[in-house]
Order: sequence, then C-alpha cells, then structure tokens
Amino acid sequence: MWIADGWEDYEVIDCSGGEKLERWGDYTLIRPDPQVIWDTSKKNPYWKKPSAHYHRSNKGGGEWEFFNLPEEWTIHYKELSFNLKPFSFKHTGLFPEQATNWDWFGNLIRNVGRPVNVLNLFAYTGGATAAAAAAGASVVHVDAAKGMVAWAKENASISGLQNAPIKFYVDDCVKLVEREIRRGHKYEGIIMDPPSYGRGPKGEIWKIEESIYPFIKECVKLLSDKPLFFLVNSYTTGLQPAVLTYMLSTAMPKEYNPSVKAEEIGLPVKNGLVLPCGASGRVTFGS
Repeated sequence: MWIADGWEDYEVIDCSGGEKLERWGDYTLIRPDPQVIWDTSKKNPYWKKPSAHYHRSNKGGGEWEFFNLPEEWTIHYKELSFNLKPFSFKHTGLFPEQATNWDWFGNLIRNVGRPVNVLNLFAYTGGATAAAAAAGASVVHVDAAKGMVAWAKENASISGLQNAPIKFYVDDCVKLVEREIRRGHKYEGIIMDPPSYGRGPKGEIWKIEESIYPFIKECVKLLSDKPLFFLVNSYTTGLQPAVLTYMLSTAMPKEYNPSVKAEEIGLPVKNGLVLPCGASGRVTFGS
C-alpha cells in the first residue's frame, strides 16, 4: 500500500462504526466512511467534541451539523496550501490520501532535468495540479465543473503558483482529449481521477467500467516521445489494483518500455491502522 504519511496539518485520529475522526488543521471533523466496518467504541475524547459532523441519511445523502467550524479555512502540505470548506456529500475539497501520488510524480518531475508538460484530467480542486506545478511542470488542468476550476485557481494562488505555467479549462475531459489529439499536443505526464459515473455537456453518459479503458487508450496518443509518467486514480470498487495493472499494461505502447505498478492508497491512523482510500495505477517509462 502507498501511504500518505507526510502530512502535518491533517491526520486520521480514529475510525470506528462507519465513521472517521479527522483533524484538518485546527479543526476536527467526523465523516462517514463505508470502509470502516469495525467498531472500537469511539473511546477517543475528540469524538465527543468535533468541529463538525456529517450525518448520513438512511434515504441517501446527508447533512452537516456544525459546532465551531468556519465557512472556509486553509491547511498546508509541504510547500502547498489548500482552501477547504464543507460542501456536498461530506466532502471538504481535498483528498489527503492523494499526497502519496503528489510526492511520487513531484520527485519524477524535479529529477528528470528537462521540461515536463502535464495534463491533469477530472482535476477537481487542483491538488495534483499544484503539486506538479510546484515541482516545475507546465500543467493543463481540466474539469467540467466551473466551481471546481475556480477553487483550483485559488489553491494555486495561495500556494504561490499564481504565475506558474498552468492553463485552466472548464471542459468535458473526453472532448478536450479529442481536441488535443487533433492539435498534435503532447505531454510527458498524464494524471486522471475519473468519476464512477457522470454526464457530459450534451448528456453523454460516463460509466467508468465501460469508458475508462478506451479513454486511457486515447490519452496514450498524447504522450510525447519521452514520456515520464501516467497516473490513474480509482475510488470505484471494481477497479482494484490488479485491474488497474492489467488495464494499464495492455494500454501502454511497448516501445516506451513502460513499468506498471498499482496499489491501494491509504492514510495512517493514530492507533496504528492504515485506512484504505481507493487505489492508484502508476506507469513510468524507460529511457
């Protein structure tokens, strides 16, 4: 498992009974987590005094209960900064487990000794965008949600990257990739964090089990003559590490000498456990 253990401003304090108790900077949140099917009786005192608690509804969805949580606050990861706020379905605008991938491709970018262009698809609030730009890459950031792209711009700015070579696009990722192929644009690194299900601007249906492999094969056409990495993140139950491995291994051109690895990603818990948080497939390429 690849573990995001470099945080100072974030930690999982405990997890029990379908919920996790987290510290986000100066604030503690209780949020549901379907992976937490064990029960340790929630003995930690912080369970009794959270800053906010997201309660799941038996009918689907849920709602926040607030105690002393501001409308927005900021946390830091190494040289990066992120604005957070509680919003739709338990989220805060950041997936801290992805820091293990930020470190991985950030080191690749810093050490390669040549220009690196990165395409970040389904890019959300731009954690990976900021990490790649901070490492020295030029980044194209793409997400279909206007609000998420605006949030990503804020995160880049407060991370000191307001003048970094980042291009932000509010666009359907599949359509943008098709255009980039026609334009002959190339990238040394490609990152994608696709949803399990979604709809395009004209009602196109995205089902990850049906759409992800053809989409990866299209994205491969955007790799430069000297690609550096390819990263696929999955929070979909059916896309386990073995599936990501086989999918990426068969999609990557053999002439690039690809090396494919896939693992669960996770967050350390103060009680010594590691909380699983989806999976990632990583590809690096030989010279």
